[in-house]
Amino acid sequence: MPLIQISQTPGLTPEQKRDTIAAVTKAYCEATGKSEKAVWVVITEVPREQWGVGGTPLG
Repeated sequence: MPLIQISQTPGLTPEQKRDTIAAVTKAYCEATGKSEKAVWVVITEVPREQWGVGGTPLG
């Protein structure tokens, strides 16, 4: 069971999340030949104040 994890700041609508999950699943299956039924995708929303890039907090 492949598990694809996406961490990002909050803001996607439910429709955007559905579209993202579908697109990521399709791309993975095209690249690997795996069945879409076997692929799990998790989108985790992390508040900006919990992110840091280049040693600097985003929030």
